[in-house]
Amino acid sequence: MANTRSTGSEYEQKAVDYLNKYDVKIVERNFRNRFGEIDLIGYDGEYLVFFEVKYRKTEGSGYGEEAVNYKKQRTICKVSDYYRVLHGVSDFSPIRFDVIAIRGDEIHWIKDAFAYC
Repeated sequence: MANTRSTGSEYEQKAVDYLNKYDVKIVERNFRNRFGEIDLIGYDGEYLVFFEVKYRKTEGSGYGEEAVNYKKQRTICKVSDYYRVLHGVSDFSPIRFDVIAIRGDEIHWIKDAFAYC
C-alpha cells in the first residue's frame, strides 16, 4: 500500500499530464512556505493559476472538491501571496484558483473554484 505522499505525487502527475493537454504551463510543484503548500502553479494563457489537486478513490469518501473548504482556501491564498511577492508578480496580473478533482479515472478541472480570500 502506497503512503499518502507517494499517492499524492502520483495524482499530481496525472493532473500535470491532463493540464499539459490544454497548454497549461506548470512552473512550480509543491510550493511550500510556513503558511502551507500549493500543489501546482502554472499559466493558463495570461492567468497565473494556483491549483489544488484532490483525489478520491470513490464517491463514498466524498468529492475531492468538497475538501477545499474555507480554511484550505485561506491557506492557498496566503501561500499565493508569498509566491507572487517572491516572483515579482504584479497585483494587476490576472490570477485564478482552480481545483483538479480526481475520482477514480475521471479528472474534473474546476476553473475559478474560489475567489481570493
